[in-house]
Amino acid sequence: MRTKYVAAAGLMAALFGGPALAHHSFAMFDADKTVDLTGTVKEFQWTNPHSWLQVMVTDEKGQTAEWSLEMGAPGGLARTGWRPKTVVPGDKVTVSIHPLKDGSTGGQLLTVVLPNGTKMGE
Repeated sequence: MRTKYVAAAGLMAALFGGPALAHHSFAMFDADKTVDLTGTVKEFQWTNPHSWLQVMVTDEKGQTAEWSLEMGAPGGLARTGWRPKTVVPGDKVTVSIHPLKDGSTGGQLLTVVLPNGTKMGE
């Protein structure tokens, strides 16, 4: 009888352990670098498993690029004061990020300064 319970427990671990193992790391971000960017919010995606902030940033040459900034899950963000409408399209923001290692326009959001001067962190 005990063997059946051990087998059932093993089966449950195999079934429900997979999603936890599938979660990605943050190894694609350069944690040794911090970059500050100023731009305009294009979109704020309040979604699981990670929220995203899309910011349009104009560089020193006048070229505008969309930056995709990965954030935490909505539950964790809510515990630090974030709400689905904390930022809205058109807001001018300054963000601090760990950039992508490959140099493309994206990164891990660390902080954002809102139009009213409030600094939000993760």
